[in-house]
Amino acid sequence: MVDRAYRAAPADALRIEPLGELIAIFDRRSMQTHLVVSPMPEILDAMGSDSCDAADLAARLAAGFDLDAATDARPILAERLAELAAMGLVERA
Repeated sequence: MVDRAYRAAPADALRIEPLGELIAIFDRRSMQTHLVVSPMPEILDAMGSDSCDAADLAARLAAGFDLDAATDARPILAERLAELAAMGLVERA
């Protein structure tokens, strides 16, 4: 399986605000607010301005969290990236 590469929305296009256990992400481009939970904001933060796929993202997140970048995180991160793409917060690179 080949991971798809994605690019996050520019940081200045999003306003991220915690609301207790939920996190509101306001997309200035679409004028939509998305309610998400962790790890969505952490994923966007780890993506930065570079394009990356699930394997790249797993390696980046493994540096700051207790993750096994080579195995179990990749399929989960691929699903999260697809969800973020469906919301318009990331796009295919």
